[in-house]
Amino acid sequence: MLATSGSHVPTGEDWAHEVKWDGVRALAAVDGGGGGGVRFTSRNGNDISGAWPELRTPPAAAGDTVVDGEIIALNERGLPDFRVLAERIHVRKATAVARLAERVPATFMVFDLLRLDGEDLTRRPLSERRELLVGLDLAPSGWQVPSTYDDGPMLHDATKAQGLEGIVSKRLDSRYRPGERSQHWLKFAHRHRASYVIGGWRPQTGGTHLAALLVGEPTADGLLYRGRVGSGIGPKQSRVLAAMVEPLTRAGSPFADEVPRVDAQGTVWIEPVLVVDIDTHGAGYERLRQPSYQGVRSDLTPDDLQGS
Repeated sequence: MLATSGSHVPTGEDWAHEVKWDGVRALAAVDGGGGGGVRFTSRNGNDISGAWPELRTPPAAAGDTVVDGEIIALNERGLPDFRVLAERIHVRKATAVARLAERVPATFMVFDLLRLDGEDLTRRPLSERRELLVGLDLAPSGWQVPSTYDDGPMLHDATKAQGLEGIVSKRLDSRYRPGERSQHWLKFAHRHRASYVIGGWRPQTGGTHLAALLVGEPTADGLLYRGRVGSGIGPKQSRVLAAMVEPLTRAGSPFADEVPRVDAQGTVWIEPVLVVDIDTHGAGYERLRQPSYQGVRSDLTPDDLQGS
């Protein structure tokens, strides 16, 4: 079951609100035939069990049970971050998977219960499914049942302040409809705006027009790379930016850390003196997530961003 993007956070006793996790959505099926195994299935129906050995211990006394949730891992700032999981998703060699599981441990955040001891619960309201889910002993499995909240606007504000991905609001009387994007589940993803310094630009593929910016954050350790931004740069913005960066070309990267090869290839480096505003999904991440260019800040210098 999928959530629909909402326009405003609903209020009232008919709704429950949850943190929106930045991870891998998965169904987990516990073997009811006595084998005691756990099979993880992705949204597109693929078996992804092999990638998550640390999560395959079944919950105590749960046979022929199916739950829905999100596999997450924390980044260096303690925030759920899909990119931390990305290197694990397609690894299949058992020894490599084991090393990654130790170095990048995952947690399964379980938010719905679809089957319990062979009984289909999808026609029951969320309030009942949730009560049964909370009653399960998930401790041995490394799974967790995240809290729900009555006050959606409060949770929305709190998760934004903490740099989390957003929230999901769900009607307590909603039935579980597999594959359906329902108005009974509403998602609200946070966008954050901040200022960064341009350190380089890239032309469009096969052309010469400016198509993307490489931006960084001024710190005590120098200008640290934060990502490549192409969204929001249309023909008009491209012409304006091109005129501004042309006289600033330099021989090498102005970033104090290493720029990933995929981003550095074809980049024209410039003196780090121009400040731009970037709208991004989530906050507190080492790399910008789904960044969108918003404009040049002629009222700010890189020095103004130090410690901001």
